[in-house]
Amino acid sequence: MRRRQIIGWAAGFALFLPLVFLGQVSLPSREKASQKPPDIPRADLRVDRTEVLVPVAVNDAYNRPVAGLEKENFRVFDDKLEQAITSFSMEDEPVAVGLVFDTSGSMSGAEREEHLAATEFFKTANPEDEFALVEFDSSPRLVVPLTADPTKITYQLLFTHTRGSTALLDAVFLGLHEIKKSTKKRKALVVISDGGENNSRYTSTEIRNVVKESDVLIYSIGVFADPNYTDAGGVLNGISEQTGGRMFKTQGARLSDIAQKISVDLRNRYLLGYVPTNTERNGKYHLVEVKVVPPKGLPPVRAHWRTGYYAPTE
Repeated sequence: MRRRQIIGWAAGFALFLPLVFLGQVSLPSREKASQKPPDIPRADLRVDRTEVLVPVAVNDAYNRPVAGLEKENFRVFDDKLEQAITSFSMEDEPVAVGLVFDTSGSMSGAEREEHLAATEFFKTANPEDEFALVEFDSSPRLVVPLTADPTKITYQLLFTHTRGSTALLDAVFLGLHEIKKSTKKRKALVVISDGGENNSRYTSTEIRNVVKESDVLIYSIGVFADPNYTDAGGVLNGISEQTGGRMFKTQGARLSDIAQKISVDLRNRYLLGYVPTNTERNGKYHLVEVKVVPPKGLPPVRAHWRTGYYAPTE
C-alpha cells in the first residue's frame, strides 16, 4: 500500500512539473554533441503555467529607453493571432550577465576600452546581480565564473592580452553555458568583438538553433574599423535581434558609452503577460510579435522582444 502511494505521488508530480518549467540540462562539449544535443534553458519568454511573459524594450530614435507607457499602448500577437494582455508591469529584478570579450590579435589596442566598458556596466549594477567573464582568441576561456563581486572581473581585465585567431561562436556557447547556471530569472550576454570568425568548432547554424531555445538576452557591440563591415556573416546581429537584444556598432563611439546604454536598456523593460488562445502542449515553436501604439505626440519608437517560444509538452 505504501509503495502504491509513493508511485502515485511521483506520477502526479511528473504530470504537474511540465506546466511550470521548461526542460533544462547542461550544454555538452563539441566532442560529446553526438551523444547528447546542447540543451540551454528554454525561452526568455517565460511560460508560467498558462501565461506567457514577454519582456519588451522600447527605445526612441536616439536609442533612449521610453518610460511611462501603459498596457493600452501595446498589442501582442501569438502566431499572428492577437492576444489579450492579462498582466503588465516594468521588470525590476536582479540580472545575471555574462561578458564575452574578444581578445584575439585583431582586437589589439582595445583592451583598455573593454576594461572601461565593464567598469561602466557595473556602475548601474544592483547588489543582487551576478556576472561572469569569458575571453576568447583561438579558443574561449571562462576567466571568472558566476560571481556577485564585479571587482573580480575588473581585476582580471587588467591582465588581458590580445593574441591568436577568433573563436567567436565557441565563446558565445561557453557564455550561454555558464550564465544558465544562475538562478536569476533575467539572464543576458554582452559580446564585444570585431566580428571576425575563423576558429570555432560550432557553426553559425548550430548557434542560431541553441540561441532559439535559450532564455538569454544577447547584446553585442561590433568594433568594426570599416562601418560597412558585417559581423561573422551577420551572426551577432541575428542572434541579438532574435533574443530581444540588440547589436551596436561603435562607429567612433566609446565602448563604455555603449555599455552604459546596454545596461540601461536591460534594466528598463516592460513585461507583458498573456494566456495563449492556442493551449496545445505540443512543444511547437510559437512566433511572437509586439506592436507599440504610442500615445499622441510621442515620436516614433522601436520595440525589441524575443521573437518566439516553445510551447510546453505533456
